[in-house]
Amino acid sequence: MENSEGVKIESTVVTEEPLISALDIALFVVIITVAYFWYFKRDKQPSSSEKKPYTIQPSSLSSIEQTSNSSFIKKLKSTGRSLVVFYGSQTGTAEEFAGRIAKEGARYKMKGMVADPEECDMADLVEMKEIQKSLAIFCIATYGEGDPTDNAMDFYEWLQNGDADLEGLNYAVFGLGNKTYEHYNEIAIYIDQRLEELGATRVHEIGLGDDDANIEDDFVSWKEKLWESVCSHYGIEETGEESNIRQYKLVDCSEVLPERIFSGEISRLKSYENQRFPFDVKNPYLSKIAVNRELHKSGDRSCMHIEFDIDGSKMRYDTGDHVAVYPKNSSELVDKIGELLNADLDAVFSLLNTDEESSKKHPFPCPCTYRTALTYYLDITSNPRTHIMKELIEYASDPKDQEKLKLMASSTPEGKKEFHEWILRDNRNIVHILEDLPSVKPDLDHLCELLPRLQCRYYSISSSPKVYPKSIHITAVLVNYTTSTNRVNKGVATNLLAQLIPTNDELPQPTIPIYIRRSQFRLPPKSQTPIIMIGPGTGLAPFRGFIQERDYARKEGREIGEMVLYFGCRKKDEDFIYENELQEYVANGTLTKLHLAFSRDQPEKKYVTHLLEQNADELWNIIGEKSGHLYVCGDARSMAKDVHSIIVKVVMEKGQMTNSQALNYVKKMEQQKRYSADVWS
Repeated sequence: MENSEGVKIESTVVTEEPLISALDIALFVVIITVAYFWYFKRDKQPSSSEKKPYTIQPSSLSSIEQTSNSSFIKKLKSTGRSLVVFYGSQTGTAEEFAGRIAKEGARYKMKGMVADPEECDMADLVEMKEIQKSLAIFCIATYGEGDPTDNAMDFYEWLQNGDADLEGLNYAVFGLGNKTYEHYNEIAIYIDQRLEELGATRVHEIGLGDDDANIEDDFVSWKEKLWESVCSHYGIEETGEESNIRQYKLVDCSEVLPERIFSGEISRLKSYENQRFPFDVKNPYLSKIAVNRELHKSGDRSCMHIEFDIDGSKMRYDTGDHVAVYPKNSSELVDKIGELLNADLDAVFSLLNTDEESSKKHPFPCPCTYRTALTYYLDITSNPRTHIMKELIEYASDPKDQEKLKLMASSTPEGKKEFHEWILRDNRNIVHILEDLPSVKPDLDHLCELLPRLQCRYYSISSSPKVYPKSIHITAVLVNYTTSTNRVNKGVATNLLAQLIPTNDELPQPTIPIYIRRSQFRLPPKSQTPIIMIGPGTGLAPFRGFIQERDYARKEGREIGEMVLYFGCRKKDEDFIYENELQEYVANGTLTKLHLAFSRDQPEKKYVTHLLEQNADELWNIIGEKSGHLYVCGDARSMAKDVHSIIVKVVMEKGQMTNSQALNYVKKMEQQKRYSADVWS
């Protein structure tokens, strides 16, 4: 500030100026600091005495590593490889298939590598022609409403928006989809066609795997024909070598410091102790369970209403989003594996990729104990695929067990039948296999390499952030069923959630890792737009959030459109979930109509689809005359298909259209997001 006192001080400085001014001192300090960092810090590497104790980092890459590894072409050239297998994976299956193809490449003199398109500069595909006899294979999954997986999104958009010249690129595509969904393998089909449009050469026809049937069978059949096409295209022959080459080597980590050992974290060590925003698939939020109550009134089934506390997490969600829950396997099954293999589950180990150039150093966070790996990182409850049967053969000491495994690992009609009946129909997991083939004693570290990763489970959020900004609600049915071998199989996530019951405030509350996955399942932008919601059973979940949001708008004084809900369950007195809430919304006018179908409360079963057919006029009035929105949530295999057929029929009859016109009308509704589905198989 300038004032009379300041002027006086300035005058004094002029007459009594010191030898070194304050400015000189400041400049001198800056110069010395810069010189210090330039001389002592530049390119300085820690000496051996400064290095930290031996540790193995998690398998996820830092942003720096991703940048340095983005050129897959350089990696192919520097390591003498000609085969690269890209994967677009949401649950890990496509990544697993990619690994199997890359591994088999050695049998055809094609050294391969697996690549995540999210970590690669896919524009480098134009340079593939520089590598002799090169081949790019894409294992691509489609999920949701015909969406690419998260890690394939950038590649998909690059293909859509770019016009690269891919002449000289040889490729093949295998898609992973589910026929119960409308957009079956849509992303793989697009990529296959688009690569050809850009000048690439298709070496083998696209393979379409159906997860609703037997995707393993689809993949194996396609893969066998793929290699035939590859041999023909490049003029090469199979070497005939069938050795089971390990992708990872065992590292003894018994001397690793306890604080450097993973104990269930998804990626970052100690991430649950030191939580950092933002939270996502690799960095979930450890949420407290605020509420866990039973929704069914009676009967032998259970449906839970669970509320996750997100207060203070900075997490935000929208009505219609999904929440991902990271489960863990039961200690009973984990202990059983240790017992069957006579293994020390508390031994600390790591699996290190034998391919030094691979960006994926470990199959899961390492080092950890076998108990941690089997509890948090590995899927021990799903049906193992045929390649696991093949790898187990060498560990069978009984010739009968060996023959059985060989048969199931083969692609013969007899082998496929045996695999389907003994593994899929009887619903055997790896524990059951080890129990029923007692001579099979695989090394536990090899088994850990073979088993797929345990995946998070997604649930439709059954709350609105307008009403519950500090919590996320889900509605989950407890999964328990008896198999044909009289074993009780339990849902991994729901059985864990059933145990997480909040206690009084004096005790620590149970927690579970979660994150939010964005969805396209959204209310219309205008609250006045009328909507029809069809959600039997737990399909009601997202509509509970829709109704809450519209009720919030109504209470604010805004106009809201008609809300019609179709809900169905078995018996009104047993599993009519959220009954009181729904009746209250009807009473206050938020819910215009509530159509109910209780399938087992009368001699002839009645479902929501029957009610839809009976209310054709109302249906057409909203979706046809008023341009309203229609939403479906629930079973994709039958209910959603039946609803779609009924909608087309109503449009034909009430809209006076031909079948093709009605199909186009419904298709246009889907494109305009006026017909949305959130379904599962």
